[in-house]
Amino acid sequence: MSGCSKACYLNRELSWLKFNGRVLEEAADETIPFCERLSFLSIFQSNLDEFFMVRVGSLHDMMFLKKEVRDNKTNLTARQQLDAILPEVKKMTVEKDRIYEELMAQLGEKGVQLLKFSSLDEKESSYLARYFEQEIKPLLSTIIVGRKQPFPFLNNKAIYAVAVLETKSDKGKIGIIPCNTGVFDRLIAIPGRPGCYMLAEELILHFLPDVFAKYKVVEKSLIRITRNADIDADSIYDEDLDYREHMEDVIRQRRKLCPVRMEMTRDLDSDIVNRLRGILELEKHQVYSSRSPLDMSFLFAIQDLLRGKSELFYQKRVPQYSAEISSERPMIDQVLEKDLLLSYPYENIKSFLRMLREAANDPSVVSIKMTLYRLASHSKVVEALVEAAENGKQVDVLVELKARFDEENNIAWSHYLEDAGCHVIYGLDGLKVHSKLCLITRKNEGHIEYITQIGTGNYNEKTSRLYTDLSLITADQAIGMEAANVFQALSLGETVEYTEHLMVAPKCLQNKVIDLINREIQCAKSGEEAYIGIKINSLTDKKIIDKLIEASQAGVKIEMVIRGICCLQSGIDGVTDNIRIISIVGRYLEHSRIYIFGKGERERIYIASADFMTRNTLRRVEVAAPIYDGHLKLRIKEMFGFMLSDNVKAREQQPDGSYKKVKGGDTPLNSQELFFEMAYKAAEGK
Repeated sequence: MSGCSKACYLNRELSWLKFNGRVLEEAADETIPFCERLSFLSIFQSNLDEFFMVRVGSLHDMMFLKKEVRDNKTNLTARQQLDAILPEVKKMTVEKDRIYEELMAQLGEKGVQLLKFSSLDEKESSYLARYFEQEIKPLLSTIIVGRKQPFPFLNNKAIYAVAVLETKSDKGKIGIIPCNTGVFDRLIAIPGRPGCYMLAEELILHFLPDVFAKYKVVEKSLIRITRNADIDADSIYDEDLDYREHMEDVIRQRRKLCPVRMEMTRDLDSDIVNRLRGILELEKHQVYSSRSPLDMSFLFAIQDLLRGKSELFYQKRVPQYSAEISSERPMIDQVLEKDLLLSYPYENIKSFLRMLREAANDPSVVSIKMTLYRLASHSKVVEALVEAAENGKQVDVLVELKARFDEENNIAWSHYLEDAGCHVIYGLDGLKVHSKLCLITRKNEGHIEYITQIGTGNYNEKTSRLYTDLSLITADQAIGMEAANVFQALSLGETVEYTEHLMVAPKCLQNKVIDLINREIQCAKSGEEAYIGIKINSLTDKKIIDKLIEASQAGVKIEMVIRGICCLQSGIDGVTDNIRIISIVGRYLEHSRIYIFGKGERERIYIASADFMTRNTLRRVEVAAPIYDGHLKLRIKEMFGFMLSDNVKAREQQPDGSYKKVKGGDTPLNSQELFFEMAYKAAEGK
């Protein structure tokens, strides 16, 4: 590779912030139905919370441990990254507040209002005073920080009312009250004014003088702490503990990790803020002012109040049954005849669930093996596996207990599966098992027969209606044998060393991707048409990035659909000018991964669970499956082409690293809506 410099690379954290900025743009987009804009605003905030808990938390850990770890693409230290991140977050916070105020102004026109005390009449104020005294005040836990009462532990993301208290003889005490304990409703209705509400924390904040009646409330504010959640489960593993008990301990520890951010809704005296910072061990730049509510989850309750107004929501879309699958014949028989591909949310996951239930009751099925990463709270997948175990099948399930923020759910499911007679394993030391792999083994007339499912998304019925994912179901015996090798290795606590058909991280994915890129480079140098098409969620793997830059310089045409983080800068003359990168942020979360290498006879197409991030390619067990069926190849290429042609929800990366909405053509093309229209049309024509 030649001619490249730091200009070719973008910092991971700053790139992620740009992605979340694209989410915030959706909240501001007036072409989107009103209530859906509320969803995007809430998603923006929850995304940012997780960013602080994980990514900012990790950078603070590096600083605390005095690790001179630099970003391997931009060479920035942890401190330099934080110095770049935090001003961007503050700018986004101002924009978030502006959009919130705009949406709340429009909310009143829809028949719902969030009121402030200044807008209440005397009768309404009296009612709220009585309501507070009778319904809320008895349930409050009040703390006055002093010599006899230490500063309390503040829970992650919980809202607290803080008061600066004074008496004639005692100044500067701090009173603290938890506001969202779950024991009272967050939205409080105002009687006599239909559709009018007040947030519980604002009610509590208003009546702090009544709670601290013996004091003068000098200042008051709502605050919220975000704590570091970036805890390495493997580094603190105690071999004397059962692994499931260890993960339960990890969850408990995470709740107590150090704060990385404090948000405030009102200005407090700098001495008080400094005092709070000192107690919480926060620096000045870690304190944020917000003029909008500190927790936006109540917006979903507002949506529920407006459900009767369909024009405020997206047009209802229902996943269709695949036109390629007959409901009159067993799924297993159909898979034995040809490969099947399901595309969520446009097609229904129920076809896959039907196959699982058939396998659970098929006398010729001897075993079912699956990797489970994130599951629905009421999982039909687990029900089918339990049914199979109860029917005497060998059911082996790898439940990844390290699936971040889903650990408790997965621990509960692992107990349930074990109690039903399934054999459960919990993943590998130092590696997360992120693959979406299911293997059904049949014994048919003395012969072993495999049916393999490989997907890009979790076995989660809920997210299959919200995320775009692909699921290949095949009876190809060579693929089945390699899937069996993957499960055999996992059962031994190992990973596969060699594959011919599948790509399997950590040892057989990154190297295979690079080999395929090298092949295109050689073809371009020989004067042949060379092509790479990639759809992933994130691109951070420097080894792959450098190889893509080399391919661009060799003349390989590269088209990429990358929803989130992208550390590669396209459009640099003579270096990455053969690379086009777009991001699609729309109604559904783009989650599928597609790899396309070459044209014509040289063409290779895969779907995968892996993004091109080092954590995926080298630190997880991931599986990419080749698409061999000609019809399915054409279908995936068609989908990829429509995404590249999206001129409604696509934003194209510019040479300066910014993203601009794609403009072009007389006809709007929203790829997600088009895929649903195609699914409906195909289902009607069955």
